[in-house]
Amino acid sequence: MEASGRAAFLALLGAALLGGALGFYLPGLAPVSFCETEEGTESSCKSGIELFVNRLDSVESVLPYEYTAFDFCAVSKAKRPSENLGQVLFGERIEPSPYKLKFKKEEKCKTVCTKSYNTNNAADKVNLDFLKKGMLLNYQHHWIVDNMPVTWCYNVEDRQKFCNPGFPIGCYVTEAGRPKDACVVNSNFNEKDTFYIFNHVDITINYHLVENEKLVARLVAAKMEPNSYKHTNVDEPDCAAGPMFLSNKFSGEVKIPYTYSVHFVEDKDIRWASRWDYILESMPHTNIQWFSIMNSLVIVLFLSGMVAMIMLRTLHKDIARYNQMDSVEDAQEEFGWKLVHGDVFRPPRKGMLLSVFLGSGTQIFIMTFVTLFFACLGFLSPANRGALMTCAVVLWVLLGTPAGYIAARFYKSFGGEKWKTNVLLTAFLCPGVVFADFFVMNLILWGEGSSAAMPFGTLVAILALWFCISVPLTFIGAYFGFKKAGIEHPVRTNQIPRQIPEQSFYTKPLPGIIMGGILPFGCIFIQLFFILNSIWSHQMYYMFGFLFLVFIILFITCSEATILLCYFHLCAEDYHWQWRSFLTSGFTAAYFLVYAIHYFFSKLQITGLASTILYFGYTMIMALIFFLFTGTIGFFACFWFITKIYSVVKVD
Repeated sequence: MEASGRAAFLALLGAALLGGALGFYLPGLAPVSFCETEEGTESSCKSGIELFVNRLDSVESVLPYEYTAFDFCAVSKAKRPSENLGQVLFGERIEPSPYKLKFKKEEKCKTVCTKSYNTNNAADKVNLDFLKKGMLLNYQHHWIVDNMPVTWCYNVEDRQKFCNPGFPIGCYVTEAGRPKDACVVNSNFNEKDTFYIFNHVDITINYHLVENEKLVARLVAAKMEPNSYKHTNVDEPDCAAGPMFLSNKFSGEVKIPYTYSVHFVEDKDIRWASRWDYILESMPHTNIQWFSIMNSLVIVLFLSGMVAMIMLRTLHKDIARYNQMDSVEDAQEEFGWKLVHGDVFRPPRKGMLLSVFLGSGTQIFIMTFVTLFFACLGFLSPANRGALMTCAVVLWVLLGTPAGYIAARFYKSFGGEKWKTNVLLTAFLCPGVVFADFFVMNLILWGEGSSAAMPFGTLVAILALWFCISVPLTFIGAYFGFKKAGIEHPVRTNQIPRQIPEQSFYTKPLPGIIMGGILPFGCIFIQLFFILNSIWSHQMYYMFGFLFLVFIILFITCSEATILLCYFHLCAEDYHWQWRSFLTSGFTAAYFLVYAIHYFFSKLQITGLASTILYFGYTMIMALIFFLFTGTIGFFACFWFITKIYSVVKVD
């Protein structure tokens, strides 16, 4: 048993590491070849390199904005690339840029456009104030070349290089003379109460030549360095003057010229398949967290093994003792969990609501498992933008049948007869709460003019997916669930409920529920930090292999913690296990909520009422989904455990 357990753990670990190592190879994504000149209309290589711009975001605000919202140089009437559902939900708005690049064609201080502002003009003043706000809140550009982020690499602590997939609009020096954010990189940024605009970018594109093909190359890195130049001659910029600055109290007319330089470097060491590695290797704390994650998983596995061993040994003795009671005198002296065999399958109160929660929880569980499985295979890597969210939404829509089936089966076993209400609640209650919260958040985003505001057409499309696909599938599942014979329990339920004796403090419902969520939360909080970082601090999340392993450990821990507490309550002759098992495991979501609040105040720099409301609004959606997910695991684990133990004892 021990050897097989160790083998299983090593197999899981191997899968995790494989997922982590190959997380950025996307099957089916073909590399693009580039050459200096295209020969013929059907040439297999391209000379033009398209640079796309994405929405701008900030760690100090939850509100992303489109590139054009800041009045940067833009392409008029350009056709935007099509975006998938996941990209729209995350507020990504990719569009072509006016930066024209050709393979191996060097550019030096080339003008893109010049923006003029006059503070006496109302429209110009609004645009200039919005640009200042972007610099004050440290909004970041996100550019894309050949489906790769254009990164800004700079040295951090201990001479380590960090490659940021974004770069700031500019920066601000406070009235006290303290440089904020990117202003610390240049000692010339020293004027008090002044904004410094990064109006020039030095782009360096690394490529490697394809073997066995002459003069054909593939891009392996796109790096840039933002700079600020106040060009003395706007028509003929030289990128040699001092920084382009703008006093906070400035009034009058100002011109901001935008320029760029391009440099190409051949790199013989990096191959196309591993071109994301330099970004991932520079992520902060990544190397430290490998040990921390493994340490956490080993501890959780050890605790789970101890719980399983105690349960098996104790139960084995109990079952052996109960089965040896042959005489009537022995039977009258029953004690422990066997005493409640006639009540343990008694239908719970609010069985309708519990069955609906179980249906929705099953839908979320299967969706999460399949999504993480595909992510480990590399199909949902960040190279395939929006794929993770798209996959999750599509799976949720298609998994209406299991939700309806599970809800109907358990509602029928609880003795419920209002099957129409059960089906409608399964189809609309939990999804409706999530959609209502999401809709309110979307109204706030609309009001703030954010790019994350979902277009009306997309909102209608999501409602169509829900009402036209998910709801009918839920009805189909419920039909088969109600049509099938009820769940057969191993023991009969008595007509008269047994009186539950006075419980000690530790076997009362609330203390058990609160204690039950501690162990499951302990195995996820490190990964939770990385996930929250990827959502709110705009860092790339790529450790899907470890996340899948944590998912399995969470499943085991929720199950064993709930079974253990369920056993203690049955021994104390308390047979109300259904809601308690769901809430015991589901209380992990309460710890998640507390951690999210702690993360908001200790790690984030979010300012503004709208951003705060959005943070907590989206966090409530995540907490509800996590509550249904973990609660369903706990219920099914306890249901399986109780069915097993009462099926192997002799009941007169």
